[in-house]
Amino acid sequence: MARRTREAGTLSKLPLFLMIWGIASLAMWVPAALALAQDDHHTSRSFFYSGILGLFVVSLIALSLGNRNLRHRLLGQLLSLLAVLAILPLFLALPLFEALGTTTYLNAYFDMVSAVTTTGADLFDDPGRLSDPLHLWRAMVAWMGGFLMWVAASAILAPMSLGGFEITARGEPGRTAVTPAQMHRADPRKRLIRITKTLAPVYAGLTGALWILLMIGGETSLVGLCHAMSVLATSGLSPVGGLENAQSGMAGEAVLFLFMFFALSRLTFSSDTAASGMTRLDKDPEFRIGLLLVVAIPVILFLRHWIGALDVNAGENSAQALRAFWGSMFTVMSFLSTTGFESADWGQAQQWSGLGTPGIILLGLSVIGGGVATTAGGVKLLRVYALYLNGLRDMERLVHPSSVSGQRSGDKRIQKNGAFVAWIFFMLFALTLAFFSVTLAALGADFEEAMVLSISALSTTGPLVHVATDTPIHLASLPDVSKFVLCFAMMMGRLETLALIALFTPDLWRS
Repeated sequence: MARRTREAGTLSKLPLFLMIWGIASLAMWVPAALALAQDDHHTSRSFFYSGILGLFVVSLIALSLGNRNLRHRLLGQLLSLLAVLAILPLFLALPLFEALGTTTYLNAYFDMVSAVTTTGADLFDDPGRLSDPLHLWRAMVAWMGGFLMWVAASAILAPMSLGGFEITARGEPGRTAVTPAQMHRADPRKRLIRITKTLAPVYAGLTGALWILLMIGGETSLVGLCHAMSVLATSGLSPVGGLENAQSGMAGEAVLFLFMFFALSRLTFSSDTAASGMTRLDKDPEFRIGLLLVVAIPVILFLRHWIGALDVNAGENSAQALRAFWGSMFTVMSFLSTTGFESADWGQAQQWSGLGTPGIILLGLSVIGGGVATTAGGVKLLRVYALYLNGLRDMERLVHPSSVSGQRSGDKRIQKNGAFVAWIFFMLFALTLAFFSVTLAALGADFEEAMVLSISALSTTGPLVHVATDTPIHLASLPDVSKFVLCFAMMMGRLETLALIALFTPDLWRS
């Protein structure tokens, strides 16, 4: 028992990047076992040997660091998080490249960056091109990337006032909001391990529950598992090319819709980052704004039908109307959570509303994104709420210039300069979007394609490239330089610009 405790303590002292690398190596044996069960020995060997290679390299590096007293600081963990998004996909792409054999290593790397950042930008237009173990591997990588963001939000980003926490924290973005004495008592590594142990059963349990419900609804085991992992991670990856090809039908969509609420607010699954006395979900501004958007936009699209029907004298069909309304509601929720699943009735919803450019709505929803400290990307609902409060207060002062603002119970999470910090982030997001759009346009993409690709990468909503334009964008046909640019954009979208700026603080390099 003492020996096991000592070994566990030694493993916990490894750098965060090495620990994640080791876990990813062990995870490769899951698709290897599936391929072996399907008599696909080439794929099984690709994953099995890649896993052994990863464990061997991690063991050698761990042995070389065994006698060193490593200092685990928050900025160092933030750098490890960036390394997981940028460097680890080089290793994750090995079995995919070897097992598929009909793609380039750059395409495999792009696909793994897309998965680990939970973007879900599908480089392979034909799902039949990939075998079941490869589909499972892509969904697993995205699922592990989503859980990493769950943990990192509370263990790394929240103490540094990043990732949306700068709106509510007292400290400046990139700097801890606690005193040095408190930081000495709160070891970042112990905090990371404690949060991982707390959230892992919740994440795995929710995924398992969704998987079982999908299979009860008639879905096959593999497709149900991949869809369950994709919804919890908001990656939108599907082994059958989308929900229109799924067997669970509307019942499966309804179950997926319910589990997408976990991307609207962290309070739906944990209160570890909530302020004192602010753990009620019905009082959470993110959840309430998300509900408002999910209900209001489909209602507007639904009512728009009768505006057009006045001219053409169209009749009403109750079943058609209900399917159109459901298709709108599910798709709005999916893209607001940056999952990107398209309802099988979304085409019916477009015909019902008569809207010629629904891609604009989906782009806007993806930019808004989900809740802070969830697997969703985008600007985040809390920042939108902070700007809304600021605009509301400015309108009050136009009417009553000498009025004094009263703080309501739902506004206590927002700090005094929260709106200003949110506006700074919006400007950084806009400048980043402009930079990547201009860069992609210079590399040969037209304006519409460059804008959709940039928003898709920065909001981590990969399926936008297939639904936001009249003609789907084929990522495989893009130049290699454009794929590198998109990889960098996906990393920035997942880690956010403020976190990358924090990496350039002198404190990181002094350690």
